[in-house]
Amino acid sequence: MNTFKKTTLALAISGLASGAMAQSAPAPAPEPEKSPITANVTITNDYRYRGITQTNYQPAIQGGFDYAHESGFYIGNWNSTINWVSNTTGNAVTAPVEMDFYGGFKKELIAPGFASDIGVLQYFYAQKGNYPAGSMLNPNTTEIYLAQNYTFGSLSGFGKINYGLTNIFGIPNSSGSYYLDLTSNFDTGIWGLTLNGHIGYQYVAGQPSRPSGWSSPTPNNISYTDWKLGVTKDFGGGLSLSASYVSTNANSSWWNTWSALPQGTPTTTAGRGGAVVALTKTF
Repeated sequence: MNTFKKTTLALAISGLASGAMAQSAPAPAPEPEKSPITANVTITNDYRYRGITQTNYQPAIQGGFDYAHESGFYIGNWNSTINWVSNTTGNAVTAPVEMDFYGGFKKELIAPGFASDIGVLQYFYAQKGNYPAGSMLNPNTTEIYLAQNYTFGSLSGFGKINYGLTNIFGIPNSSGSYYLDLTSNFDTGIWGLTLNGHIGYQYVAGQPSRPSGWSSPTPNNISYTDWKLGVTKDFGGGLSLSASYVSTNANSSWWNTWSALPQGTPTTTAGRGGAVVALTKTF
């Protein structure tokens, strides 16, 4: 067999072998569909909400879930242990858990990485006991919110406003209060570390007036500013660890923690500066 025939035969055999291998090789597995439901659980040394401790500087267990439709509509629930809903004068009122229910619409309407978000949020406290005259009002609160997310390379975050449709967190005459939130995160690209920064302003409406029967004067100004600086470590697989310093300029005569003494003696401001460490797992 001459060289030309040898070469032709070799190429034919090679082509047949390659075709057989191609047909016998398994096709790439399709990527699994992303579930519209996500969940999360967190353990933290202190639950701070808008800079104010909700657990008297004690640990909390938190968790929730979200359902997000491809259209942009979503609903969710988030829960945390707390201990601030109590009144030690008269009949005790307690609520060991805060439950938040929310729903809204979130979509990148402006450009990729710039999601607009509008929704409603209900804070619910499963309470036991009765409120004696002159005590705090029902802490259950309803807010609407509007947020604009942004992304510029490694920098991301959002600006947000929450507006109270009801009295907020048991404060009398406080319907119409609002909270301004500016949050930024910078992905360092090193060891999965992201720097976190936040500043917020809680305006409390209807002060210093108070309803008939309120046991003590409301301070002239209980609106305040809070801020946070921190870092988050992403371990992968939905596991992350965050550490931050949180503080406020909240009026200590109103925003305070309470002792277990029968007279309900305030012990310290609930908005003092402190470290918050949290371990979170998302699913």
